[in-house]
Amino acid sequence: MGNDLVKFLGDRGDEVWVTSRKNREYKEKNIHLIHGNAHDKLFLKVILQERYNAIVDFMSYSSNEFSARLEMLLDATEQYCYLSSARVYAASDLPLTEDSLRLLDIRGKEFEDYLRTDEYALAKARQENMLRQSGRNNWTIIRPYITYSNIRLQLGIFEKELWLYRALNGHTVVFPNDIGEKYTTMTYGADVARGIVMLVGNNRALGETVQIVAPQPVKWKEILKIYIEGIESYIGQRPKIKFIDSSDIIGKVTGRKYQILYDRLYDRYFNSQKINQICGEELSYIPVDEGLKRCMKEFIMGGQTFRLNDISWKYEGFADGLTGEKFSLELISTVKGKIKYESGRYIAHAEFKKEKRAK
Repeated sequence: MGNDLVKFLGDRGDEVWVTSRKNREYKEKNIHLIHGNAHDKLFLKVILQERYNAIVDFMSYSSNEFSARLEMLLDATEQYCYLSSARVYAASDLPLTEDSLRLLDIRGKEFEDYLRTDEYALAKARQENMLRQSGRNNWTIIRPYITYSNIRLQLGIFEKELWLYRALNGHTVVFPNDIGEKYTTMTYGADVARGIVMLVGNNRALGETVQIVAPQPVKWKEILKIYIEGIESYIGQRPKIKFIDSSDIIGKVTGRKYQILYDRLYDRYFNSQKINQICGEELSYIPVDEGLKRCMKEFIMGGQTFRLNDISWKYEGFADGLTGEKFSLELISTVKGKIKYESGRYIAHAEFKKEKRAK
């Protein structure tokens, strides 16, 4: 979203300052780099001595971190655009709107352990509350959901480094049927960026919560099909898929138990009309099949690479243990990575033995 947002704001004629830990160059005279880590409070304090018409904040904070930065951020701008997430919502049989019940607001014994955490969806909801309780209204809460681009292609809980990496290296992709049967919504990152541009500088958006989500629900198993057909058309080889019944063990191996339980195992439908009402114009969304195939082609055929630091060797070992495959340990650069890979294989073998005993 960020790269597209910078381009769109620049094209609009805005003067744009981008914070980045990477040293980037921009040809456009109205786009400027502020080199540094915006997560660092001291760095943030220095750059916020300037006052901005709008700040669009893509950072991910713990609730304590956000509390310590909130007043500083609100003081430095006429409009603070906070990137929350539509993961904040509880389960619903109705299309989700900005007023739908959030996970943070539900009660029940089965949620007690979860509500004691500061897991991503809860942290975002708590930070939304901090904005609403700030006594100010120079903020806009923006809730995207699962976004994709040519560098981010998600499948269930897996980033591309946990599934596409396997597919392109001839290994079997493991996919849980329980997630596959659930409806989700995926939104092209550039479409979300266009929506943010519509909100930036819009006085009607102040003090409002706005979701930017494509209104096209699709089952995860259909997303998988789109990916498989795309890969086959681009490399001439159909990826291998191993279906498992439950995502429970994957949640344990990846540490994403709560993301599965309180999001990916929910059907997600959205009513995204509020942004159109606030902005007085219709935000259009590219169809998910067209968008995903386009982004996959750009990634595969464009010679882009995986973020190797984001590969979980524990999960790769687990998936290989389930499928009977094996990555060469020479591909794993660290001793720690090799140990994690072998521990993942051990977990898969133990799970297989447990299922065999149960039968």
